Amino acid sequence: MNPPTSEQTDPARGQVIVVTGPPGAGKSTVAALLADRLSPSVHLHSDDFWRYIKQGRLPPYLPEAHRQNQVVLDVLVAAAFGYAAGGYHVVYDGVVGPWFVDLFRTAAEARGVPLNYVVLRPDQRTTLDRATGRTGDALTDPEPIRSMYAQFSDLGVYEPNVLDSSDLSAEATADRILANLGRGAYLVESHRP
Repeated sequence: MNPPTSEQTDPARGQVIVVTGPPGAGKSTVAALLADRLSPSVHLHSDDFWRYIKQGRLPPYLPEAHRQNQVVLDVLVAAAFGYAAGGYHVVYDGVVGPWFVDLFRTAAEARGVPLNYVVLRPDQRTTLDRATGRTGDALTDPEPIRSMYAQFSDLGVYEPNVLDSSDLSAEATADRILANLGRGAYLVESHRP
């Protein structure tokens, strides 16, 4: 593993690293490892923000949850870039398809904070096995997992941001991400000229 660059560890320069992919891809485990390896750091576990809704919460994968999801993502983006503007390396884990990247890009541009977009995409069998084997209140229903997996199957301009972690441990995945961050492999370009 390459050590983090000074740009990654400079406490005066924060960044946001979005770790995304379908349920069961290993986002939370890998994001926690990344946050442990960067300093200073914040791990924003997006699932927690949906749980903060106590009445009227809808499963976020339902089409009728779009407005709810927009509100929660707006709150998450504000939190992520608030921490990053203060010099923290923010590792955000959650389902962020390309259709929501512009929310993050706009905040990155407004705050002058680098944005990295990492898509964990193990093969579908591995993803389903991991997701359906989870416990607690995690999504384990195969049908919405397959649907969300399909949404990450062709990412267009973000296809280079995909890391196939099918045969990688969580630690090896975090190592690979850190090395790729050091090369700028996941950096999202600004819309500004």
